Amino acid sequence: MLRLFLKEHAAYMVFQAVLVAFIMILYWLDGFRNIDTAIYSFVISILLTAAFLGARYIKRYRYYKKICESPAAMEHMLQKEGRSPEQIQTDLYLQKLYKVYQNEVQTLYASQSRHLQFMNQWVHQMKTPISVIQLLLQNPDNLDKSSVSEEIDRLKASLDTVLMNARLDTFEQDMQIEQVNLQSLASEIITENKRLFISRQVYPVIGVDENFHAATDRKWMKFVLGQLITNAVKYTFEKEKKVYITASCHESHIQLSIRDEGIGIPATDMGRVTKAFFTGENGRKTAESTGMGLYIAKEVCKRLGHELTIESAVGKGTTVSILFSNQDTVI
Repeated sequence: MLRLFLKEHAAYMVFQAVLVAFIMILYWLDGFRNIDTAIYSFVISILLTAAFLGARYIKRYRYYKKICESPAAMEHMLQKEGRSPEQIQTDLYLQKLYKVYQNEVQTLYASQSRHLQFMNQWVHQMKTPISVIQLLLQNPDNLDKSSVSEEIDRLKASLDTVLMNARLDTFEQDMQIEQVNLQSLASEIITENKRLFISRQVYPVIGVDENFHAATDRKWMKFVLGQLITNAVKYTFEKEKKVYITASCHESHIQLSIRDEGIGIPATDMGRVTKAFFTGENGRKTAESTGMGLYIAKEVCKRLGHELTIESAVGKGTTVSILFSNQDTVI
């Protein structure tokens, strides 16, 4: 501690020595030749400087002791040992820095916990399609290729969800805004999920003007719409029902909606359906629910600057809408 103190005040001591020497030389050039008085003045200046440094060292002793010790925990930085204005301000700064550190740690912990919980659920769910494929392969003579394809599609969709969830942490680095034709995007997603529509006997209806374009990230928006359309089909248990993909323009805003005729969302679950891992009452009716689809969709829309809203009535269906603000409708 003493060494740290001396290093900190070395420049001050050198300055004091130079100042005293300058005064002595000044008096010498002015004709003052009394050596005893010069020595007395020099000794007094040294004693006064030493007394000042000693008092300053005693005052700062606890502060030096604090910063020279190895801390046992982060809370050690919250101890208020400073007495001078500079030390007090340093303590306040460290407290604010500790709060920033806590927020970052909590955010990181929540993210890691979310990833771990999601991966555990995903691995558990992947056992089902893998087991089904294994059972189908045990009878190669009468192999049902459509069933195998359906299970592979389920695996691919789950893998996409895992990848998108992992990329959320680096969303800004993976984002590319461009003008996207909404009709073309909707048709592409319907085509990719045609086996799902056929197997559930649910039919898509696209009502999107071919001139509607939105400034968004095509890859992320394709994933979001894929999740919404998949949910619409998955929670439509009755056959011969329809899923409507429509778009409307109000001034410079475009609203893209996916409406199904499924079981609907209970009012008690409406406020939580976009929370991570929330499956709700409907999620218990299907083993495929992870509670992450709407959460990721909501997060993606939020980061892209789009607004995602959900309206639903039990037994009548659900409508999920995405609002693209300040858009050019015709390109």
